[in-house]
Amino acid sequence: MKIKEKAKQLKADIPAVFLALKDRQTPWYAKMLAAVTVCYALSPIDLVPDFIPVLGYLDDLILLPLLVSVTIRCIPQPVWQRSRTAAKEIWKNGKPKKWFCALPVALIWLVLLGFAAKLIFG
Repeated sequence: MKIKEKAKQLKADIPAVFLALKDRQTPWYAKMLAAVTVCYALSPIDLVPDFIPVLGYLDDLILLPLLVSVTIRCIPQPVWQRSRTAAKEIWKNGKPKKWFCALPVALIWLVLLGFAAKLIFG
């Protein structure tokens, strides 16, 4: 598999990991790992900032694919197949078919910003 194909597959697997996170048959440890993976993938804040030459992109090239692959291995196979099929339905032509799928991520960031504002401003 070429690098472009792997990157495309990784892009398709992140929504499937999110859907597996919501599945009742996913074990708790896989849900925790899936939550970390999805939050890291969608987070504008990287472990190593992108403006640092070379090192800034290594987390995107190494850490994110590693998180996704470990998460997929923790998810039971039937759950993963259902999640992957559902993710393909949601993401038609590389764009989400339903825009409100981004609402959980936006809500998480709003809650985090609210906590940060409370800590800073008292």
